[in-house]
Amino acid sequence: MPLKVIVIGGGAAGFFGAIACAETNPHAQVTLIEASRQPLAKVLISGGGRCNVTHACFEPAELVQNYPRGGKALRGLFTRFQPQDTVAWFAAHGVHLHTEADGRMFPITNTSETIVECLIKTAASLGVELRSGTSVISVKGQPQGGGFEITLKSGAIEKSDRLLLATGSSHIGYKLARELGHQIEPPVPSLFTFNIADPKLRNLAGVSVNPVQLQLSPLRQTGALLITHWGLSGPAVLKLSAWGARVLHSNHYQDRLSINWLPEFSPEQVRQKMLVVKQEWGRKAIALHRGVELPHRLWQYLISRADITTEDRWAEISHKTLNRLVQEITQGEYLIQGKGAFKEEFVTCGGVNLKEVDLKTMESRLVPGLYFAGEILDIDGVTGGFNFQSAWTTAYLAGRAMGD
Repeated sequence: MPLKVIVIGGGAAGFFGAIACAETNPHAQVTLIEASRQPLAKVLISGGGRCNVTHACFEPAELVQNYPRGGKALRGLFTRFQPQDTVAWFAAHGVHLHTEADGRMFPITNTSETIVECLIKTAASLGVELRSGTSVISVKGQPQGGGFEITLKSGAIEKSDRLLLATGSSHIGYKLARELGHQIEPPVPSLFTFNIADPKLRNLAGVSVNPVQLQLSPLRQTGALLITHWGLSGPAVLKLSAWGARVLHSNHYQDRLSINWLPEFSPEQVRQKMLVVKQEWGRKAIALHRGVELPHRLWQYLISRADITTEDRWAEISHKTLNRLVQEITQGEYLIQGKGAFKEEFVTCGGVNLKEVDLKTMESRLVPGLYFAGEILDIDGVTGGFNFQSAWTTAYLAGRAMGD
């Protein structure tokens, strides 16, 4: 009898795991079950429809610094399948990637459909059976490692020797893992924007500054920031939201955020720049002569926070007011009052406890023949292709192990 393998979840990890299994064992019967009628839907919308496949960081020790949770576990995994291997795999299957200035890697076609078509065609060519629009409601492990019984919503029962759960952050995946005896680290959102209830700030929507330094005690992130009509976004905000995901969740997304708009200078250096402008342009309006490299609209907003009017001249402001302005520029406080979605590229932290998984094979330490890959695991990365890379890596290793 040929080996029967079932993969639950038709996303990036599910397809890659099914493909790796079929490539490893051409005689295996591999079935991929997806609840929705559109497999790889998240891949299709990722990267604004371009699909940020991975990141051009090829040193595992450096790569793992981009994972708020799971980095320690990934270090070993990345020595066996990392971004270079992802690039090589897609190239071998006819898809070439290009690298952008910030390290993100996309297909040269600049469309996610290229990645979706590659995965679907490769799976089909290997004989993987895709069953979309098929929901799983329960899974039972058989005694003495005798495989699994998978009950479908239709009432049908499927049997398999090995099972891969690659259900992303779907509640059904967590439910199935729990039923099989696994502990789930509570899932909470990661990679989100900050709602700031300040109409004057929101009026600056579209203004961007790079770099800024954000602090959400005790966490810090430096990078580009974008002001939006609901508050703050951009890479620095998304990274901070990832590292602070659990803290912000426990605070109901209410917290104080400190922004340094000129992190390349110390507060004293900023103060000295202000004093030079005050001395040389004493008769000029502060609103029009800023002496620092900040967008004009943002500058006007910051001086208003320091109680400086558009008519006030440099010669007229006191040292106390000047110090207040320096503080607004280097340590301004903003109240986070909720979170916004980062497009549709939601990421969740939490999932299957990594202590319960053999990190060489991605097999469950509790249930023989059960494997995990992708976001169902308690692994998540910052924006930039890192979440896809952890999906490719864990799925590849799981697929190879299932096929052996």
